[in-house]
Amino acid sequence: MTFRSAELHPVRASDAGIASSTLRAFALLERVATCNESPTLEELTRASGLPKPTVYRILRLLMNGGLIEREMHDKRYAVGRRLHELALAVQMGSPQRRERHAILARLVDEIGETCNLTMLDGEEVLYLERVETSANVRLHMKAGSRVPLHCTASGKLLLSGLPRDHVRRLLGPGPLKRYTDRTIVSVDVLERELAKIRVTGYATDAGEYLDGSVCLAVPVNDARGRMCAAIAVHGPAPRMTLRKGYAFLPAMRQAAAAIAVTLVPSGRRRTMRIASAAHTTRTKGIAA
Repeated sequence: MTFRSAELHPVRASDAGIASSTLRAFALLERVATCNESPTLEELTRASGLPKPTVYRILRLLMNGGLIEREMHDKRYAVGRRLHELALAVQMGSPQRRERHAILARLVDEIGETCNLTMLDGEEVLYLERVETSANVRLHMKAGSRVPLHCTASGKLLLSGLPRDHVRRLLGPGPLKRYTDRTIVSVDVLERELAKIRVTGYATDAGEYLDGSVCLAVPVNDARGRMCAAIAVHGPAPRMTLRKGYAFLPAMRQAAAAIAVTLVPSGRRRTMRIASAAHTTRTKGIAA
């Protein structure tokens, strides 16, 4: 694998060294952020084609700036808290946020229950967007709220898209925190549920985080087909049941495909819409 550097026009001779160093650092940062598994120093060296001491020096600078962090157990590099916060700020301030909110609003109008757009943020699930149902009885939360990973539909879905060792690092050895009598507190039991989620393509939560709450979540995939967020619907029992929620899955997947289009640059949206439409057609048969 090689890195591609953006061309800078014009670049003064006195600025060339600074520009080159900046682009090298950004290329390494991009590699760490987009890898399916956190890369090692050796892997980053091979991918970049740079000398190992140069890669190590750049990584140290990125670590000092809080942009990446080193996983001490296996000496791999992962995205740091500062970069997580920057990514969140970009999403929350994105011009496409209004478009994503409108997609969720249409979904709520169609199914009649509260819907959320969520993403993984460190060891928690973050609500990026939320549209409430007009029903009198509903669960009151807001955009920016955070909920646990192991006992929420969005959290379990997002965990299912991660490598097993990453899941173990996030959850620890257990037992996991109990919120209700239905909370899964065993990491081994949770991993078996994550395996089922990878097969079905959706996750559920029936009173695992909040008593009397029922929730389902489906993935939002980026342009590379990787899960980057989730759309979740939830409501209070007995009005909301899992059986009722299963009937919502086609509409939720259609909304997820529409939101996925908003996550890519406008120049690539036509291709993304065609792929999303094809994916929606395929998944309708699965949910039926």
